[in-house]
Amino acid sequence: MIVADTHAWVWWIGWRHRMSPTALRTLDDAEEVGISMISCWEVGLLVAKGRLDLDRDVLLWVTQALELPKVRLLDLSPAVAIASTRLEWPHDDPADRIIVATAMTHRAPLVTKDRRIRSFRSVKSIW
Repeated sequence: MIVADTHAWVWWIGWRHRMSPTALRTLDDAEEVGISMISCWEVGLLVAKGRLDLDRDVLLWVTQALELPKVRLLDLSPAVAIASTRLEWPHDDPADRIIVATAMTHRAPLVTKDRRIRSFRSVKSIW
């Protein structure tokens, strides 16, 4: 499994040209692409704030994006929630912490362009 950060998930589906060749190939070739539950919230928030414009209602977009082949929604389990609070990482964005903890809990690499996440050595990141 490969876990996709929120922007990587959105770009992989609708804006593939924004992705690095390595990130795109990694998601395309993965047997399974994990999406953290918090990414659904982040997409909704980005739309609500006008920072993301989708071609359909955000709930419909998220629902359809999660129904794509090999995409798996990863629950915000108690283990992930607690792991996100135990990261030795001075980064306070709760969504980023949950996405990183999700990848770590599933022992999966994380596809992300986010430099703050990529600089955190406790999770393998790909871009």
